[in-house]
Amino acid sequence: MPKHLNILCSVAVAALFCGPVAAQTAPSTMAGTEAGAATVVVTINGEEITLGHLIAMRESLPQQYQNLPDEVLFNGLLEQAVQQALLSQSLTGAEPARIGIALSNEHRMLRAGEAINRVLDAGVDAAELRAAYDAKYGETYVGPQEFNAAHILVETLEEAVAVRQMILDGADFAETAKEKSTGPSGPGGGALGWFGEGAMVPAFEEAVMALQPGELSPPVKTRFGFHVIKLNEIRMQPAPALEQVQEELSAELKQMTVDARIAELTESATIDRSGAAALDPAILKQTDLLDPSGEGN
Repeated sequence: MPKHLNILCSVAVAALFCGPVAAQTAPSTMAGTEAGAATVVVTINGEEITLGHLIAMRESLPQQYQNLPDEVLFNGLLEQAVQQALLSQSLTGAEPARIGIALSNEHRMLRAGEAINRVLDAGVDAAELRAAYDAKYGETYVGPQEFNAAHILVETLEEAVAVRQMILDGADFAETAKEKSTGPSGPGGGALGWFGEGAMVPAFEEAVMALQPGELSPPVKTRFGFHVIKLNEIRMQPAPALEQVQEELSAELKQMTVDARIAELTESATIDRSGAAALDPAILKQTDLLDPSGEGN
């Protein structure tokens, strides 16, 4: 971010949350009038700041700031707008090219956002959602594997070898875990319950995935010590209920709608990228090109 924008952001934060804010005309004084976006809230040397300006400024704030009390936000944003106007009016000479470029980018981005909003105005209906759910989680759905296992954790390889041999010789796994395991699952017979891929440290997970139900692993070393693992069962995770994945599916459908619209527009557009092809991508780092005259420094 250019240093002047950092300073401006500091001014904005100070206006909202730090130093004293001059008494302002609170929104409640407009109770007898019908306020609109064009309602002028302050005039600085003839430059008008409207209610619409303040509303747009509020919308651009991070969410945690938008949750501040209304009076704090109103007065803070009003003061910020006044300070910005004063600083803006103090600028003399030719306007740096970077300002026009930034405004052009912002304008294009806002129009693109509005176009997306219009594409998505119809929303996602229940039938579309159900069809997407059936396509993804229908009868042919195969969920990821889940494993039910138990383990005995000891400190040394020698102990692990001995414990494993005890089990192979007929000792009960759960009772041996209660007696020998140093892990928190020991009192419960070493039972770990059901877990999916990624839930355990890599070495432990690899050992589990190499077993068949009923098999015992060789000693497995992790940062916790040495494990002897018994795999009890393997199952596939069942499909989630529609309610659990409704938001995810809705977002996917919306993205597909937007992608389809972009593809349609691209197909009918004339796009010439020859100018980009002639450039070294590293040129993006040359921020001085935004203000070749040097007047913005």
